[in-house]
Amino acid sequence: MDQTIIPPCTKEGPVSCMKMDFVKPLGRQNQTSVTEFVLLGFSVGPKKQTLLFALGLLVYLSTLAGNLAIIVLVWIDQCLQTPMYFLLGNLSFVEMCYTSTTAPKMLWDLLLRDKTISFIGCALQMYFFVTLGSIECVLLLAMAYDRYVAICHPLRYTLLMSQKVCWELLACSWAIGNFNSFINTALVFSLDFCQSNEIDHFFCDIPPLLQLSCSDISVSQLVTFNISGGIIIGAFGLIFLSYILIVFSVLKIRTAQGRIKAFSTCVSHLTVVSIFYGTLMYTYLRPSSSHSMEQDRLVAVLYTIITPMLNPLIYSFRNKEVHGAIWRALNKDRRSP
Repeated sequence: MDQTIIPPCTKEGPVSCMKMDFVKPLGRQNQTSVTEFVLLGFSVGPKKQTLLFALGLLVYLSTLAGNLAIIVLVWIDQCLQTPMYFLLGNLSFVEMCYTSTTAPKMLWDLLLRDKTISFIGCALQMYFFVTLGSIECVLLLAMAYDRYVAICHPLRYTLLMSQKVCWELLACSWAIGNFNSFINTALVFSLDFCQSNEIDHFFCDIPPLLQLSCSDISVSQLVTFNISGGIIIGAFGLIFLSYILIVFSVLKIRTAQGRIKAFSTCVSHLTVVSIFYGTLMYTYLRPSSSHSMEQDRLVAVLYTIITPMLNPLIYSFRNKEVHGAIWRALNKDRRSP
């Protein structure tokens, strides 16, 4: 009879013991079935973990508050009920959900040092993370299309950006996001995970899970590059094209003041696109051999936690319409008995 010899836990610590408890032998195939993963997260001491928890909690609450404020303003203020702010409100909702797929678990791990996550929990976290990230890609493209129509075809704006078109763009973003996530999650979690269940990251993401697998990952890598990469590159390419057309249209405006005014409506969107797409391409479109988990963790903090917090500030900074909506909301509260 085949026997599986499991060595006792050594000086490596509780994580090593956890790894052995949650990796179950399957028998003759010398493969293993993982029932739980361990998120290694950030390699810092207990005091720094407490500091990171406090900073992370502050950033997370600021993200929720800022994006919720945008949603409420768009909902209650008649002046903001336009296609551009309809898309911005939906982007804020996606940002709240997007950061909530990773931040609460990260904060829990930092506070209680409980770094385990179930196999199903890891799959669900990755599914919602990839879904919402893909939705944001398409929403940013829809917002670029809105700016293109507003500047290049102002007389046809109400027709090309009607309420029906806005809802169709929103539905399309959710359909693409769920399709992309379903394919990637199904492929990644059909792989075998041998000997180790330690994910060198603070959440379940595609690159660290592929590195952990003992199966042939070439198919998963090819599909991820073609589908996810196609969404990222395709959306970014169309955004780039829309801004080329916007620049040509703006240059035709005779007065310098008119050119500045037209292009100023795009600055916020361009800033968000640069940060979001830059970090996504760095993480997901590099060859697997060039991946450094230490660098990936730092970049992931930027696009999963920092960017969602900055977006409300970027879109409201020097935005007279948002400032006016805030002022009207505050005055309304003061006047109410």
